[in-house]
Amino acid sequence: MSAPRRILIYGVYGSGKSTLAARLADHLGLPWYPVDDLLWQPGWVEVPVAQQRSRIEEICRRDRWIIDGAYHGWRDVPLARADLVVGLDHPRWRSFGRLLRRTVRRVVTGEEICNGNRESLGSVLSADSILLWHVTAFGRARRRMRAWQSDPSAPPVVLLRSPAELDDWLAGLPRRGVDRNSA
Repeated sequence: MSAPRRILIYGVYGSGKSTLAARLADHLGLPWYPVDDLLWQPGWVEVPVAQQRSRIEEICRRDRWIIDGAYHGWRDVPLARADLVVGLDHPRWRSFGRLLRRTVRRVVTGEEICNGNRESLGSVLSADSILLWHVTAFGRARRRMRAWQSDPSAPPVVLLRSPAELDDWLAGLPRRGVDRNSA
């Protein structure tokens, strides 16, 4: 098995996309482009969708990348170029639990997320709460990953349903772009 060079990681909020992207970048020696850094300006001002798309197109023209998400205005761009889609298809309780723990930690510590942005108690309790986004997006994200997996015209999709499956899958990948079958 040769190592993929263009990877889209997909899943609902809290599923571990960024954590996996960092692990894969280290494991495969690929550059990782955190989507949050591309989508949000300081003050949680969303980058206009046309500009998001332009940024994603520029990255996806490259030969090597990992992107940790795909959103409505440009989802087609990485899908058209990806060698592999890794779908984090964890149960709702697991991804929501992770998201809740991460969100509480970030609120308490004031941890910077992207471009100087931080979560606050106000943002968590607002109508735009990432916790509410999870609840409303979970089913759509799961259906989308499963549809991609069954679509012969889509890139290969690996659905990982647990941390153990993820660890087993990652252990089977060649390291730093070296094909184990040719080494």
